[in-house]
Amino acid sequence: MGLTAGSVVAGGITAVASETALPLKKKRVLRIAHITDVHMRPELDAPVRFRKCLEEIKGHKVDLFFNGGDTIYAADYGNIKRERVNEQWDIWHQLRGEFKEYEMYSCLGNHDMWWAAPDNKDPMYGKDYVVKQLGISNRYYSIDKKGWHFIVLDSNNKNAGSLDEEQRRWLEGDLEKSPAGTPVLIMSHYPLLAACTNLDGGGMHTDYKYLVDLFYKHKDKVKACISGHIHLQDSVTYNGVQYFCNGALSGFWWEEGDKDSAGKYWVQQTPPGYAIIDLYEDGGVENRYIPHSY
Repeated sequence: MGLTAGSVVAGGITAVASETALPLKKKRVLRIAHITDVHMRPELDAPVRFRKCLEEIKGHKVDLFFNGGDTIYAADYGNIKRERVNEQWDIWHQLRGEFKEYEMYSCLGNHDMWWAAPDNKDPMYGKDYVVKQLGISNRYYSIDKKGWHFIVLDSNNKNAGSLDEEQRRWLEGDLEKSPAGTPVLIMSHYPLLAACTNLDGGGMHTDYKYLVDLFYKHKDKVKACISGHIHLQDSVTYNGVQYFCNGALSGFWWEEGDKDSAGKYWVQQTPPGYAIIDLYEDGGVENRYIPHSY
């Protein structure tokens, strides 16, 4: 009787509601669209196909976008000229203007930087130019929203898929100063920990042991890590942290695929797509990878 919350009399029958019968409903505080490996290019009708995908994403009523790097098709090869780099970024800026009502937080992908500039004094050389094109504050940074703390990392360092020493010190300090119990989501371009990298000859962070140990130290905070780079989709849970490698919006770089593609535009068994991530007040995370048909 002590559990009775109230009763209603209808047609002579008394219905009794019990407090234990009422499930607690989790409160969602943010819905994020995670797009990664857009690889924007003028060929293959990529801008039109991106717009089609964008309209689909908007239908999910997301609050903001996280862009996981490799925003443009490729600037990092030795034969890429200035005009080609500018062409790709110009298309991206035009498309970005079509959903400017949404905040977007981006990280650097390995294909975004133009290393073939005449010299490192050229304003288009390297990471600083990409930071400017993406409209972010730095090559790595953190933000807070709706009780969640977000960390965006730069994976592109001496050992491909790793943090440099400066960034390690910053990350350690950033996690340390976050209040106890603050839920944290981390975005990188290269997967911090993944299974699918075994199917693609590598591509995972080489300093994963350092990262796993650091996250265990802050196991009351770090909830999930999201990435791209491999164009494959998987999820791994280790020490209570969820790691989501969320495929690629461009699929097979907007191309039809190869002998290993399970479907048109697929990379192996992963179709082109994006993730919708729901974050909850209690630190819960739901990551759904949604295939997109061009």
